[in-house]
Amino acid sequence: MKKIRMTSRDLTARNIETLAELFPNVVTETTDAEGGIQRSVDFDMLRQELSDHVVEGPQERYQLDWPGKRAAAFAANTPIAKTLRPVRDESVDFDTTENLFIEGNNLDALKLLQESYLGKIKLIYIDPPYNTGNDFVYADDFAESTAEYLAKSEQVSDVGERLVANSESNGRFHSDWLSMMYSRLKLARNLLTDDGVIAISIDDHEVSRLRALCDESLGPSAFMGTLVWRRRPTADSRNFSRVSTDHEYVLLYGRSPSSRVKGRSIDESKYRNPDEDIRGSWVSENLTGLADASSRPNLHYDLVNPETGISYPPSPSRGWAKAKATTDFLIADGRILWPASRTGRPREKKFLSDLRSTVTGLSTWISSDEVGYNYAGTREVRDLFGAKVFDFPKSTNLVKFLVDQVTTSDDIVMDFFAGSGSTAQAVIEQNSTDGGARKFVLVQLAEPTEVSSHAFEAGYRTISAISRERIRRAGTRLNATSTSTGVAVDSGFRALRIDSASQSDVLRSAEDTQQLDLAAYEPSIKPDRFGEDLLFQALLDAGLELTLPITREERDGFEIYDVEQGALMMCCRSREKNSLSLSLSLSLSRNRSRACCKAASAHGLPRRGVRA
Repeated sequence: MKKIRMTSRDLTARNIETLAELFPNVVTETTDAEGGIQRSVDFDMLRQELSDHVVEGPQERYQLDWPGKRAAAFAANTPIAKTLRPVRDESVDFDTTENLFIEGNNLDALKLLQESYLGKIKLIYIDPPYNTGNDFVYADDFAESTAEYLAKSEQVSDVGERLVANSESNGRFHSDWLSMMYSRLKLARNLLTDDGVIAISIDDHEVSRLRALCDESLGPSAFMGTLVWRRRPTADSRNFSRVSTDHEYVLLYGRSPSSRVKGRSIDESKYRNPDEDIRGSWVSENLTGLADASSRPNLHYDLVNPETGISYPPSPSRGWAKAKATTDFLIADGRILWPASRTGRPREKKFLSDLRSTVTGLSTWISSDEVGYNYAGTREVRDLFGAKVFDFPKSTNLVKFLVDQVTTSDDIVMDFFAGSGSTAQAVIEQNSTDGGARKFVLVQLAEPTEVSSHAFEAGYRTISAISRERIRRAGTRLNATSTSTGVAVDSGFRALRIDSASQSDVLRSAEDTQQLDLAAYEPSIKPDRFGEDLLFQALLDAGLELTLPITREERDGFEIYDVEQGALMMCCRSREKNSLSLSLSLSLSRNRSRACCKAASAHGLPRRGVRA
């Protein structure tokens, strides 16, 4: 039912819309006195539009600015009291895999991974919301409750229902999206290796703003190129303008000047040796240049065949590609191919052995013949699930193309907008193709599926559930086909979930604590947490990777965890022995950890050794 307007029409808003039609550059998003964001008029810019001279105004400087930018930068630096809890039931090969799947807000995940994966990710590929007016926009909640945040940011309807689309009618349409991306890109940059690359899929809705945002958050010198992918094989006539947008982009940014892609291998099959030249295989290469006689007179001269005396003049508009001294050397060395007729053009004999490299640059045009179209991603998911459980998943071949171009055999690939899990499948398949041992780290919000969707009917209540199941099915299918070759790949993953910190805020100073009263104090460990929960919080606290091998044993009512043969040791009171509290101690040696367990057992008291 349409909501009845209880007030007269907002004439100011109508006038602003009228101005926007005449001068779209004078209407912008601004913050009002109450902190809300409204469309308003830049009067300095309007005066400039209506003036025949330069209008004096605020000092100008080149920058990308929007309402909420400072808050987004602050959000990236704000610490959170959260942790990652293991979910064994959702994992595959938990004890042996080196892959991670994290469920939760990716901003929280990026913060939690800052120490454990600092400078360790070779490729970050993300396919974020394109901000089309229908896709999901993340709600970044820090100090206030979710309800307070949603109400304040107007992401709830009049009846309290959450709005999951960033509608174009929203005054913060671009600002919300920029803020969401800004904080995440700032954190993501820290995780890249020195030669790492971040690749971002995007379409025309936000590509210009994303490019400017990446220049600011990653650095303009980090820009490597914009790849263009034709995602649709036929034109779409549904647009009012009749312009069919058949392509998308992949922006490439590097962590440093050492970041690069592999490029393309030269097709050596084109090199042949029909005349049995002792210098080996060769190809015939064009000698025509690109400059006319007025701009490059030194490239305009006649080439003369020394055997026949026939002279071949240059093209008046192009000349030759090389100076006369160079072609004289090529003639003397038998590297010029002379035409059979006077009207032909001499060409150069280019030998394979003379090439400085057998690799050439990567074209910014991504061939659909190589990576497929967008519908290929939909078909892949449908083939795995038997139903269309996800809309517009990225083609696995597109992601594999990027993985192959950027990574080597043992690198880590991250995707913190995991969606259906295309990146995980791409990493698994690329490893199967070239025998690599790449690892993946995926992050996906537990975004609810639509009740009317095929995914909901199939029992998948969240997008993250779809993603995990896709990895399971893709891995099972791949390893089933790999049985005959004897080459199995790591298709498992440790499933982790973002949750509040495992320890309660009950820390006290030594001066405020009496030894005889220790047993009466409230335990510092939350009652719903177990030893493995504490272990993973300890791994984050110690800055260790979350896929290191873990062994566990029980002794005298205590659980002893050993991470990678002593890299980290943890001892905690077994939950079965004491349902009220867990004791925890950390050390870097096996003997010290066991000594802590014995001391705690002897006193019957909990003991902590981990920072909250």
